[in-house]
Amino acid sequence: MKILGAVLSLFVFIWELQSNHGNCERPDVVNVGAVFAFDSVIGRAAKTAMELAVSDINRDPSILNGTNFILIMEDSECSVFKGTIGALQVIEKQVMAIIGPQSSAIAHMISFISNGLQVPLISYAATDPTLSSLQFPFFLRTTQSDQYQMEAVADIVCFYEWKEVIAIYLDDDYGRNGIAVLNDALAQKMSKISHKLPLPINYDITDIMYVLNKSKPLGPRVFVVHINPDSQLRFFKAVKKMNMTGSNHVWLMTDWFSTTLDSFSQKNRSYLSTLEGVVSLRPYIPQTTRKRAFLARWRKLQQNELVHSGLSAYGLYAYDTVWLVARSIDNLLQQGGNISFSLSNLLNGTTNEKLQLGELREFDGGDLLLNILSHTNFTGLTGKIHFSEDRNLIGSGYEVINIAQQEIHTVGYWSNFSGLSILPPKALQNKQIVNRLNQNLKIVTWPGGKSETPRGWVIANDERPLRIGFPRRASFTEFVTLNSSHNVEGYCIDLFYEARKLVPYDVPFIFEPFGTGLANPDYDALVNMVATDVFDAAVGDIAIVTNRTRIVDFTQPYVSTGLVIVAPVDNSESSAWVFLKPFTREMWGVTALSFLIIAVVIWILEHRVNDDFRGPPKRQIITMFLFSFSTLFKTNQENTVSTLGRMVMVVWLFLLLVITSSYTASLTSILTVQQLSSPITGIDSLIASNSLIGYQVGSFAYSYLKDILNIAPSRLKSLRSPEEFEMVLRRGSGNGGVMAVVDELPYIELFLQNRTDFGIIGRPFTKSGWGFAFKKDSPLATDMSTAILKLAESGKLQEIHEKWFCQLGCSTDRRKDSEPNQLHLSSFWALYLLSGAATLFALLIFLLRSIRQYIRYKRKHTDLSSPSNTRCSQAIYSFFDFIDEKEEAIKRIFAQHDSSQAQTNGS
Repeated sequence: MKILGAVLSLFVFIWELQSNHGNCERPDVVNVGAVFAFDSVIGRAAKTAMELAVSDINRDPSILNGTNFILIMEDSECSVFKGTIGALQVIEKQVMAIIGPQSSAIAHMISFISNGLQVPLISYAATDPTLSSLQFPFFLRTTQSDQYQMEAVADIVCFYEWKEVIAIYLDDDYGRNGIAVLNDALAQKMSKISHKLPLPINYDITDIMYVLNKSKPLGPRVFVVHINPDSQLRFFKAVKKMNMTGSNHVWLMTDWFSTTLDSFSQKNRSYLSTLEGVVSLRPYIPQTTRKRAFLARWRKLQQNELVHSGLSAYGLYAYDTVWLVARSIDNLLQQGGNISFSLSNLLNGTTNEKLQLGELREFDGGDLLLNILSHTNFTGLTGKIHFSEDRNLIGSGYEVINIAQQEIHTVGYWSNFSGLSILPPKALQNKQIVNRLNQNLKIVTWPGGKSETPRGWVIANDERPLRIGFPRRASFTEFVTLNSSHNVEGYCIDLFYEARKLVPYDVPFIFEPFGTGLANPDYDALVNMVATDVFDAAVGDIAIVTNRTRIVDFTQPYVSTGLVIVAPVDNSESSAWVFLKPFTREMWGVTALSFLIIAVVIWILEHRVNDDFRGPPKRQIITMFLFSFSTLFKTNQENTVSTLGRMVMVVWLFLLLVITSSYTASLTSILTVQQLSSPITGIDSLIASNSLIGYQVGSFAYSYLKDILNIAPSRLKSLRSPEEFEMVLRRGSGNGGVMAVVDELPYIELFLQNRTDFGIIGRPFTKSGWGFAFKKDSPLATDMSTAILKLAESGKLQEIHEKWFCQLGCSTDRRKDSEPNQLHLSSFWALYLLSGAATLFALLIFLLRSIRQYIRYKRKHTDLSSPSNTRCSQAIYSFFDFIDEKEEAIKRIFAQHDSSQAQTNGS
């Protein structure tokens, strides 16, 4: 018994020892720091929400198992410096984690401290996407990154087909990095941020008005505003003062705006009247029983005046963040982790009585706690709390809200897997297939109370009309010129006026001349002035070439053009044998042979039945060939009688109709083409000639000849007027002139209108067109292109052309191809094959029929008692003698034989 008692006493002692040892492992309290701005839109709600969370955690026996959870708060006062000091102060109190801050700029600074002391930093409001980089391994956020928010903004911009936006943002890490992400998201959807307008961190209404005033001269009217929440809504007070609440403006707000609205009291909604038409994003938090219960609890606190701020999404995120940290610490303790702190090697030698850096300790379990935090998965007030690989909260998306009639309306939702939809993301997640191409939103009320989607840009207004540059030409002024009354006129100007009438909105503009009028201006310089914003557009005879399209946008070409060669022409008479040129030798040979074959075939088919094809041999030969060739002129006196002959003639006459029509057309074309006296036959021979070449001042012909064709500049002679064209061409290359002039086709056609001594050699050796130039991505370029197409379809384009260039008759095209346009046999082989097949078929039928008749004839007239050893040659001669007989005579013989045979049988 004594031994048994001793063993029992030992067992009790060991159990008590283990129990006491276990209690030592779980501390009485755990400290967690919180650094944020107490007196801010987000901070006021977050402070109360975190206090409620701490109270709920300490009352819940299922978590921390009696360990008291203490949240040590420090006010950053929206200052990076004070926020950093606050972080150091809470770390001195040996906190296991730091919650906050809400400012991305402060989060950047504190993240370096967290890295060094291995204290996890968990933010419920810092949305800067760059905080998720590998540079900050101890940073975790329980809110959605701006990466997702900016993708939502880009989807909205794309949904309404806006191509350019103006970004107004806070000039700090939060603002700059958020807008950078937006720019990338828009670029993927073929849109862009055309202008970035930063605001200082501590901005006032004067700063806002200054930025808004800078945006007025700009074209886009879609504004994306990405700033901090502002309880005074100073931004929209400035918008109203600047009269920028009209129907041509679009205001897209990131979630700072909805956070500000949610912080206001729900009783007074009068402030919404100044926000008509604003569209904003709000973090989407599904409605759950827990969320509704917490909202009721919050409203009760408001009624008791214990809370003076509305509850925004960030207040809910703050509540869930405290619970996340508490659950993670509880999990750490359950895994047997010790809460201990030790001196950091990074602080060796930095202890100082004034700074007291020696009080800072490194959290030994920081890595383990961070791992537990990042793998935590539980359901909070905001829904599922779980993280992606880059330590970002996997959020549920955003609501798209719209202010209309002093109410906040939800017009749709956005999530990264479904895009824009009128259904909540939670409902869409249950569907197996979600098509992002079918994005949709409810009807939105825009500024001014209109539901029609704004264009999103304003090209010009009466205060700042569109500045349109035009070339002040010294020659070929029919295209564009400044007349004596200082009015701009010309073909290009008339076309611009007509196209502008078809643009579905008003475009105030003024014309500004480019050039002195004494010489043609440099068109590359004119286009460059559009690209550098000296002009908003350029109108005139501007060629669309590659180097210009890189810096400006052109409209649809309204004139097809290209570089051509013009040289002196010889008006001497055509060759006496020009009538032979339409056909090639092979074509002439086959055609002549066809006439001979048709003559023989028709004679064979008609000889037995048609008296016109009988008689002496000489007469038959003459008749045969006269009949064949007379079909060409339809003057033949003889008619075909046989069915086979008529069939052959129908096919032959069809072939003859096509050939004669083609011959006539080709001969007409050849006779109307001028014969050139110049030895130049095309651009290749011109390059090889080493002679001088003329070009028009200001034309892109010079750069093309020099840079593309590698012609030495010493061979190129600049010319200023049509009169100078004519003078140097008449002199020739050896007499101080040029061998040829290279210029664009419209100029040359105008030059040749009253000059018959010159002509175009060959065809254009480049393909281009004339168009109006606008700044890159200008929407007006697209609308003007559509208008030009409508003018072309309606015939108005041709009318304008005839008005300016056809008053004395349109210029004829005097071109000479390097080879004459001859007709080849390959173009008619199918017709010849058809005619040959019909002829062969008719001959075959005729031959079979004749052989049948001959056999019948021989059977009836051959004496059976006579020997039958007739030679082959005699049989052939006998057959030809038979078919030489008229068919009527043969039929008469057959009839007489049949009659006598019948009488014999009767007797």
